[in-house]
Amino acid sequence: MDSGYIVFLATSAGIYGLFALGLNLQWGFAGLINFGHVAFVTIGAYTTALLTLQGVPLIIASVIGAGLAALLGLGIGMSTLRLREDYLAIVTIGVSELVRLVALNEEWLTKGAFGVNRYPLPLDIQPNFISKQLLIAILTLLAIFAEWMLWQNVKRQWGESQSIADKSYKPTKPISLVIWGVITTALILVVYVNGVISLSNYTFKAGLMVLVSIVLAIAYAALEFLERSPWGRILKAIREDEEIPRALGKNVFWYKLQAFMLGGAIAGIAGSFFAWQLTTIYPTNFEPLLTFNAWIIVVLGGAGSNAGTLLGAIIFWAYDSLTRFVLPQLGIASDSQLGALRVMIIGLILMVLMIWRPQGILGKKEELTLGR
Repeated sequence: MDSGYIVFLATSAGIYGLFALGLNLQWGFAGLINFGHVAFVTIGAYTTALLTLQGVPLIIASVIGAGLAALLGLGIGMSTLRLREDYLAIVTIGVSELVRLVALNEEWLTKGAFGVNRYPLPLDIQPNFISKQLLIAILTLLAIFAEWMLWQNVKRQWGESQSIADKSYKPTKPISLVIWGVITTALILVVYVNGVISLSNYTFKAGLMVLVSIVLAIAYAALEFLERSPWGRILKAIREDEEIPRALGKNVFWYKLQAFMLGGAIAGIAGSFFAWQLTTIYPTNFEPLLTFNAWIIVVLGGAGSNAGTLLGAIIFWAYDSLTRFVLPQLGIASDSQLGALRVMIIGLILMVLMIWRPQGILGKKEELTLGR
């Protein structure tokens, strides 16, 4: 695999990580089941692409896309969050399909099946030597931050596991967490080295990878701050038993609505990057499979864990790359069957994970919401 393909995988992992962070806020923190998360990405992607074609600056277009995604969350939340959770799941599925069908059929607005193309792209420039070195320096800082973030979470998970083990008089060491940490460190190093190579021979894709990484780091830091704030603690209390915060005088509906809107806005920003990475967007790019992939990432990394969500995105795309190259070499299936086989394998991996570590790799078992 050349450096360009590694950069593509890193960018994809970053975009999906941002996308999944929005879902993790909604489900992992607030317990809101959203099976139509792709709708927010669709809104963000089309808004950004169409507005930039009209001369709106890229940053402003992306912010407007995130705002419209949040408004979609407001509309869904106002009509469903007072009802049972299964109603929310059903409505989100319907809304995501409605948004996709509007994008497909309303040609006057979205150009329909012809797609939207030739819109401006960020960092589509020819940088000089100093600019290249600046981008490499930023990438270096981001790699250091990613390593620090990873091992801080592994350390915290290790300590919590030991504390639980001490209380039960069955001391165990979560060696598996260290193994995952070492594997992820190796992946980050591979991405960093290939990113430096691509930035030295600058391409638009390399610049986009750096930009995605910057936004992802900011979103992660902000969500970590919110998780530890009183707002985040109230969301977790609502997830566990909403009657308790309601009895303490908290407006449960308002907190749920805030979480749903903010998660939608984050997904809307991911939609902007999705459009920039593809350079041309079609309604078929926004199938329900994107929501399924986001759920895989959150469950794999650990619901309620921002670091786990990013780790899940890295592992998901590492798996995607390995199976894309390895399976055809084995000759166990035809080209038309390989896609279904890859989905079957990741389904099997999730089944094993649910037995071995149901809270996900970096999730907390005491915060698991699957069994509520």
